[in-house]
Parts: sequence; structure tokens; C-alpha cells
Amino acid sequence: MAETNLVGETMLSRAEGLAAGRAARDRVPRTALASITMAGRDPLGILDRQNSTRVQDLIPLRTERMSADLFAFYRGTAAIMAADFAREPHTGILVPSCGDAHIGNFGFFASPQRTLMFDLNDFDEAAWAPWEWDLKRLVASVVIGARGGRGQALADDAARQCVLAYARALRAAASADPLQRYFAHFDATAARDGLDVDSQRTLQKAIAAAEKRTGARAARRLTVRGDDGHLRFVEQPPVMTHADPDIREVSDTAFERYAASANIDVQLLLRQYRVRDVARRVVGVGSVGTRCFLAVLGTADAEPLLLQVKQAARSVLAEYGGIAQPDDLQERIREGGEGARVVGVQRVLQAFSDPFLGHIKGAREDYYVRQFHDMKGSIDTDEIEDEGYREYAVACAITLARAHAQAPAAAQIAGYAGKGAQLADILVSWANAYADVAEQDYRSFAARAAEQGAANAASHTAQRTAQEESTA
Repeated sequence: MAETNLVGETMLSRAEGLAAGRAARDRVPRTALASITMAGRDPLGILDRQNSTRVQDLIPLRTERMSADLFAFYRGTAAIMAADFAREPHTGILVPSCGDAHIGNFGFFASPQRTLMFDLNDFDEAAWAPWEWDLKRLVASVVIGARGGRGQALADDAARQCVLAYARALRAAASADPLQRYFAHFDATAARDGLDVDSQRTLQKAIAAAEKRTGARAARRLTVRGDDGHLRFVEQPPVMTHADPDIREVSDTAFERYAASANIDVQLLLRQYRVRDVARRVVGVGSVGTRCFLAVLGTADAEPLLLQVKQAARSVLAEYGGIAQPDDLQERIREGGEGARVVGVQRVLQAFSDPFLGHIKGAREDYYVRQFHDMKGSIDTDEIEDEGYREYAVACAITLARAHAQAPAAAQIAGYAGKGAQLADILVSWANAYADVAEQDYRSFAARAAEQGAANAASHTAQRTAQEESTA
């Protein structure tokens, strides 16, 4: 009779997990992972559906940022990709997933011990999903990122090394015991391994910049001290504004709910602060239009603490990918809102997480809370040489494998992936084909944006002319 764990799930030995993963190839051959179904796609419709739920006066800014180039567009298309994945075969081996694991969503942040770590750093879409969905989004991003002038050979090689590194790291993790996997981590300096001299210099510059990005520095740059001695945010429209109706969602009462969701040591720490000011802050590319705020808290001696309060909507993995979430995660969402989902899965996937993580279940929207600018940073992949780009893709793949290896299904993934060579061939081919699809989507998006911009300009001109004639 099979053994069960503490919550009644069947436990598999490593050998049984590997065998189950190999057996899954019969049900879903690895070649099936290369499938792309074009029929029924409506990428712009998905973006419009997302826009309909966002702050409407920020939609033009989202369009502008996503129109910058192909990679910027790809960054904002996690929902489109989830919908595409939903139409294709998948392994059915589910793990806690990032949901948006492109190459730009890895970076630096401070551990609670103030060590600079390298890890996944965006979890808005985090939920359970087939393990290969994160890997495919990463590999496609490697190919798309290389299309900015690196050449096809480099794109293929970087993507291939990315898949091989993931398979090797997963296989190594699966051979370790769960505690070893749990305590594994990847600090910022380890990302230097294998980089050429110029790329190491770029990495060191990124590390130095991240170390300077502290909450205290952000407070100096973004706030001024009022007549009452308390800090207030300086408006920088449209990026930073005081939006009173929305701010009521993140009032003192909301912060009491946030504090109650934080770890008990942070709860005690927060008792020494109170909210002094809140402003709406526009962030990112694809997330532009979601409600995001900065809050400056102060002590009785006017010492600042900056927190970011970001809206958490339903994960695209569930909304567009159609993946039914585990009962315990659904219960967490019912009790604490979608912000509880973000925080919970982030804590699983990251080796070390922000101690200030918490969530707010609101009347209209849910939010999660984290520190702002706590030594956060990333590498500008456009600044590193080809060899450095390849090695950076490998570092991201190893990091993703460490995150996925927290799941009990780690051995099953290793069994399915094997040594990685065949999987690499399949996913590199798929990534190039999907990059072509993304380019087509981007052209359609940019063309529509240009048409809308021209129409809006003509409308404004007509209105101005009418006003001038009426006053003549």
C-alpha cells in the first residue's frame, strides 16, 4: 500500500518519481511540447479584456510601453501565452509556477540577512501550472531577446543551453533530499560564473546599482517633508499621483489588515510606524493600469519606511490557462484574496523572501505588499556580450529549476526531461516558432496602436478647431 504524506497525498520515492516521469512520455510525448495551434487565437482581444479592468487613463501608457519593441511587447503578454498553452498538450506534472518567467523577471534583491540574492522577482501571476509552461516562457524570451541583433545561431545556442541547464539542475535537485533542495540558493556573485570579462563588469555594475537602491534613498528622492514634519510624496504625473478615491483602499484600516497578514516579528515592527502618505505609482510594462501604490510610513521620530502596495488579480495561469488550483491555494485565496496567492507562492519559489510580504483583501480589489527598492535590481541584457547572454540564460534556468524543485514532483520532471538533449531540440524549435507568432502579434498590436493614435490626434484637432470657431 502506498504511503501518504501529512496531508494525505501519495508519496513517491525518488525512483518511483523518475519512473512516473518517464511513463508520462507515453501519455504526452516530448515532441507534443512543440505544438502551436493558431486557430482561435485572439491576442489583441485578450489584451483588451485585461485593459477593461484597469485604470483607464493609464491604458495609453501601457500601450506606449508595450509598443517600444518586440521584447517589451512580450513582457506584457503572459495572458496571451497562457491562453496559447491552454490549447496545447501538457505533461500534467504541476508545480508552483512563476507564471511570467521571462528572462527580464530575474534579478537581485536583499535577503533578510542583507545579502544580495539572485532569484525570480515577479510573482503577480504565480500559481500552480505544468512545469514546462515556465520553462517555455523563459526559453522563448531568450530567443526573442536575442533577436535584437545577436543573430540566429546565438539565439539557438543560448536557448539550447538554457534547457540543458534546467534539465541538469532539476536532475541534480531530484537526487537531493527535500531539505537540501529547500535550503539551496543562488547569491548574486554566483551569477558571475562563466561570464566573460566585459559581462562580469556589467554584472558588477548592476550589483552596485542594486546595493544603492534602498528604501531610505527612495524616500529622499520621492518625498518631501511637510510643515507637520511628516514625509509626503512629490507628484510626478502620470507616473506618481495622489488619487484619493483609490487611496481609500489602502488607508490605515487596510494597513491594519496587511499587518495582520505579515509574520509576527514584522507585525511587532510595524507597531512603531503609521501611514503618512499614499500615492499611485505606475510600474512595469504589462502591469501598467493595475492599481499600484507607494506608502510612506513614519515613526514618532519621522524615520521612513516605504512599502509598495500592488493589485493582485486572478493569475493568468488560472484565468487564461484554465489550470484548476489546489484546494489549499483556493482556500488561501478565499480567506486572504489574490494577494495571499501571490505572497504564498512567492515564498515557495524564492530561496529567501522579503520579510515585509503581506496581503490585503479589499472590497473591490485585492493587494499584496512588499518593501520598495530593497536593494532590488536586474541586469540589462542588452549591455552584455553574446557569451554573457548565453551564461545569463543558463543562470536563469538554474534558478527556475531550483524553484520548481521545491515541489514533490521534482523527480517526475527529471524523469520526463531526461538528460535534456531531446527536450532542448524540441523546445528550441518551438521557441523560434513561437517567437515568430509573437512578432506577428506585435506587428498587429503596433499597427492598431498607431491607428488609434492617429485617430485620437485627428479627434483632438477637430475639437480644437470647433472650439476656435465657436469663439471667433
